[in-house]
Amino acid sequence: MDSPSDARSRILDAAEELFAGGGYDATPTARIAAVAGVPKGLVFHYFPRKIDVLVSLVDERTLVTEEDPEPGDPARALSTLARRLPLTASPSMRRILFREADTHRSVKDRIHGLNSELIRRARFALELALPGGRGDAARLEAAAATFAAVLLYQESIAHLTGHTIDADVVADLIATALFG
Repeated sequence: MDSPSDARSRILDAAEELFAGGGYDATPTARIAAVAGVPKGLVFHYFPRKIDVLVSLVDERTLVTEEDPEPGDPARALSTLARRLPLTASPSMRRILFREADTHRSVKDRIHGLNSELIRRARFALELALPGGRGDAARLEAAAATFAAVLLYQESIAHLTGHTIDADVVADLIATALFG
């Protein structure tokens, strides 16, 4: 017999697969239950409305690791941050986020939050690399925002075009531009 967390996890796994494949609107709750191997009522036990499945999926599967960068090499700190991006962990979640952001405010808000968090962490990593931890605030903010923009751009179109951008190269370019 499954534990409650196993059944809930299977429901989210099924929703991730189905939402990534056909989209949220095209996926009936009964199909999620069938793929998860649970009764439809159990889906509603954990998620009172279908939108709650999407919100939980997005919130729980796009977490940012809470490790802060160490002082030192700014390019290495940015590269490490890029590898911790939740969007790179699951191509399915990436498709869900960028597909559903146009029609579901909670998903759009999550992408905004991820972008803000990425900028904050990139700026912090760059500040740690600066002597005395200070620098031109506008340049640091622009560098951090550029780093986030490039990575989110990469994540949003790589599956469509096949074009990829090496995060290590981007990190090195930004660090070189800031620190010479």
